[in-house]
Amino acid sequence: MVEEAKAERSISTVRACRIMSMSRSAAYYKKRKDDSEVIGKLEQLAQKLPTRGFSVYYGRIRNEGLKWNHKRVRRVYKLLKLNIRRKRKRRLPQREKVPLQQPQTINQKWSMDFMSDALTDGRKFRTLNIIDDFNREVLALEADTSLPAKRVVRVLERVIAERGKPQGIRVDNGPEFISSTLERFCNQQNIALQFIKPGKPMQNGYVERFNRTYREDVLDAYLFDRLSQVREQSEEWMEDYNHFHPHSSLGGKSPIGYRQLLNCGKLAAHKPSQSLPQSNSDYNSSSNEFKELNSIIVNQLQSKTDLC
Repeated sequence: MVEEAKAERSISTVRACRIMSMSRSAAYYKKRKDDSEVIGKLEQLAQKLPTRGFSVYYGRIRNEGLKWNHKRVRRVYKLLKLNIRRKRKRRLPQREKVPLQQPQTINQKWSMDFMSDALTDGRKFRTLNIIDDFNREVLALEADTSLPAKRVVRVLERVIAERGKPQGIRVDNGPEFISSTLERFCNQQNIALQFIKPGKPMQNGYVERFNRTYREDVLDAYLFDRLSQVREQSEEWMEDYNHFHPHSSLGGKSPIGYRQLLNCGKLAAHKPSQSLPQSNSDYNSSSNEFKELNSIIVNQLQSKTDLC
């Protein structure tokens, strides 16, 4: 205000201070604090010890023989916003790239992944999707607002009790999958956890492709008011998907139909690793074989329908 008055009225500092009722010493005061040394020291400590706080920093400063005032160091500490909690980068072990190969039998390799969506009132929910890589059969679609590692273990225990345990499970690096709870469970069950590389979802391609189908057919197709609706619709869709959804990689068979062919010993002529025919002549040459396989599926599904 004194400087503005001097510039506008072309008056002296003494008169401007008298008009503003301000002492001349305050007007002539120049800030002499130089905190550059304190700032440099605190930044050095913050980089070296990012998980420590002010008490540790100040203790190290005093132990190094620097006689800075406690209040001064605290002021600079807050000025640098070091009192705000800092997010640390999560350290993950080095993951090895494993080729995505289709297993030769059921329960050889499973895949797990999470998906997220929201109800009509804005509440978020997640789904835990588990499939068998051999025949793309959906083993579980668990939906809830929270799915911690203990819940993942309970779902696995339920599926294993119904189907048997797998040799290995392919997962990403989510907090639920890298937790000690899931690791301890898999070690007890002699199940190998195979982690994909961070940021490489294509290494878990089977369940990622399934997620797209599930989102298009269920999550993006309906509006849900309650979690019970999500669970009911997902259960109904899972039954239809497992029994009737045709997979080109399985020769047009459904997951259940393909597994039934395995049980009947009819898969010798169509192994999972065998590529699909690329021309009409290829389909004609093997038409009798596919007709026989289709008749077996229809008869077994008809028998199941009669029992129901």
